Amino acid sequence: MSSEKTLENIQKLLKKHNQTHLLGFWQHLDGHQRQSLIAQINQLDFPKIDRWIADIVKKSNPAVLPTDFAPAPSYNPVPADAEQARKYAQAGDLGRKLISAGKVAAFVVAGGQGTRLGFESPKGDFPVSPIKNKTLFQIFAESVAAASKKYHTPCPWYIMTSPANHNQTMEIFRTNDYFGMDKKDVFIFQQGTLPNFDFDGKILMADEATISCSPDGHGGSLKALYKSGAIEDMKKRRIEFVSYFQVDNPLVNIFDPLFIGLHALDGAEMSSKALTKAEPTEKVGNFCLVDGKVTVIEYSDLPEELARKRNPDGSLVFELGSIAIHIINTDFIEKLNAGGFQLPLHRAVKKIPCIDRQGKLIEPQQPNGIKLESFVFDALPLASRSIILQTLRSEEFSPVKNATGPDSSETAGKMMIARAADRLESAGVTIPRRPDGSADCIIEIAPSFALEKDDIKVKLNRIPKIRPGDRIYLE
Repeated sequence: MSSEKTLENIQKLLKKHNQTHLLGFWQHLDGHQRQSLIAQINQLDFPKIDRWIADIVKKSNPAVLPTDFAPAPSYNPVPADAEQARKYAQAGDLGRKLISAGKVAAFVVAGGQGTRLGFESPKGDFPVSPIKNKTLFQIFAESVAAASKKYHTPCPWYIMTSPANHNQTMEIFRTNDYFGMDKKDVFIFQQGTLPNFDFDGKILMADEATISCSPDGHGGSLKALYKSGAIEDMKKRRIEFVSYFQVDNPLVNIFDPLFIGLHALDGAEMSSKALTKAEPTEKVGNFCLVDGKVTVIEYSDLPEELARKRNPDGSLVFELGSIAIHIINTDFIEKLNAGGFQLPLHRAVKKIPCIDRQGKLIEPQQPNGIKLESFVFDALPLASRSIILQTLRSEEFSPVKNATGPDSSETAGKMMIARAADRLESAGVTIPRRPDGSADCIIEIAPSFALEKDDIKVKLNRIPKIRPGDRIYLE
C-alpha cells in the first residue's frame, strides 16, 4: 500500500472517530516523524476509545457502590485459637516447601519516577536505608538474593517499568551489576500506556508528532506480564505463584511462607495482605465482600459514614486497608489474558503537559485533562477464591511517597530502625531505649543477615553489645 493510500485511510479513520487533529501538524513533519505518528495511530483501538470517551472521559459521575456489601473476612496476624495455630503451622511448612521448590517469583511494580520526592530518577533508585543509604532496588535485590540462599533455589525477580523510566532502570541495574543477582534471574519489562484526553474527549498531543500517553496503572501489570513474555518465562521455570508488591515499600516481606502457604492451602487464585487502618478515612482501599467476592472499594468512594461506622467493641466495621501486597497464580494471569483482557478503567483528572492547536507547549497550572488507569485489586473479584492475611504496619508497610512528613523517606527510615530493634529484642538482644520507647541507637539489618525474626536467633553470637547512640549494621 502506498504512503498516500495509508494517509488517506488514516484520515478517514480519524474523521470517523472525531480525532482529525492528530494530523494537524502533518505538513511540518519530516519522514521519520510521519512514520512514527502513523505507527502510533495504528496502535490505537478506536472503538474502545470511543466507549472510554463516552463512559469515562466525559462523565465525572461518582463510582456506583454495590447495594449490598460487608466487611471481608480475614486471617489474623497471629492464630486466633489452637485450631488456627495448627493451620498456620501447616501453611508455613507448605510455603517454605513451595519457595524451596522454585514455585514462587518476586514481582515489583516500578514504573514511577521520584518526582514527588524531589528526585529526577526512577523511584526504585531512591536511597532509604538508615546507615548504608541503600536504594529501594538494592534492598529488594538483596532480599531476593537472601531468599534464594535461604531456600537453596534461584528466586527470579520480575520488574515492571514504564516508558518514562525503562531505559534509566535498565542502566541502573547494569551499572550496579544487578545488585549481586544473576542477570538471568532478573526480568525487566515495560507496562502499557493509554492515551490522554482533554475534557471533550480529544486525544492530547505531547508534541507535533507524538500522542500524549500515560502508563495504564498498576492493573496493567497483569496484561504486561503476559504480553512481555514474563509469564512464558515463569512457565518455563515452573513458577506457580507471583509475589506482587510496589516499589515504594521497603518493609515488604517478599517471600512470606505463611502468606504463600495459606493462599495455596485454601486454593486461592489471588490473595492480599491487609492492615488495620490507622484512622477511619486513611487513604487506602477498603476490603469488602460483594456477592461473596473479595472486593476493594477505594477510600474516595466509601461514604464517610460507613468509613466511620464502628462495631459494638469500638473497632471499625470496615477496618481492613489494602497495602498492595498480593500473591497471584500464574495460571490466573494467563486465564485473565485469554480473549482480550481489560480491567475496569478509572478516570483521573490531572495536569498534563501537551501542545495546543497552534503547537505551543502548555505546562498547565490547573488540571487540564483526563488520564485513564486500571487498578490491580480490581482483579480480586475475578478470582475463584481469594484470602486476606492481616499483617502489622510496623513489620511490613512504610511507603515512601513524599519528600517530607507522613509516608516519606524519613518515616520509612525510622520504621526500618524500629523494626530492626524490635526483631533483635524479640531474639533476646538488649536494646537501649529512650523515655518514649524508641530505640536509642541506629540499627540496619541487611537481608543477608536476616529476612525474618527467626533468622536472628541463630546469629546472636554475631551481634555486638548495643549502647545508647550506637550505629549498628548487621550483614
